[in-house]
Amino acid sequence: MTELSTLYQTDYSTWATRNAELLRAGRYAELDVEHLLEELSDMSKSDRHELENRLTILLAHLLKWEYQLQTLSERWREFDSCSWRATIIEQRNRVAKHLKKSPGLKSLLAETIAEAYVDAFQLASDETGLPPETFPADCPYPADQLLDKGFYPAPDTQDH
Repeated sequence: MTELSTLYQTDYSTWATRNAELLRAGRYAELDVEHLLEELSDMSKSDRHELENRLTILLAHLLKWEYQLQTLSERWREFDSCSWRATIIEQRNRVAKHLKKSPGLKSLLAETIAEAYVDAFQLASDETGLPPETFPADCPYPADQLLDKGFYPAPDTQDH
């Protein structure tokens, strides 16, 4: 194990700084390539995980908007619609910013939405107390609707 490789385990900040210095100096043979590759891979996973988390929250709130809003009393409906709208706006903005910062994630958007929906579906059920079968098994919102700042699903008026 090299000194630099040991630093990765014992002093991450110094390890990162040292690798950056080596890169700037063109001293590639001295780099801790194994750990650099691991870190780069983790960065990509982290970006996708961040996107999935934002989409989960966005989807859960859209589901609550569509399936629970009309079941609330007028007073709660007014409060929750303001709160939910703020969360929907915030998550849309963060998703858009994230996609702008990492445009490569756009090619994974449909897949990430499908993965996020599994968690959003359960989150919406848990938070509303509505049975899981209340919600569609598959995501009912295409990517363009999810990201459309003017899109809010029509409240479901069926009895649940």
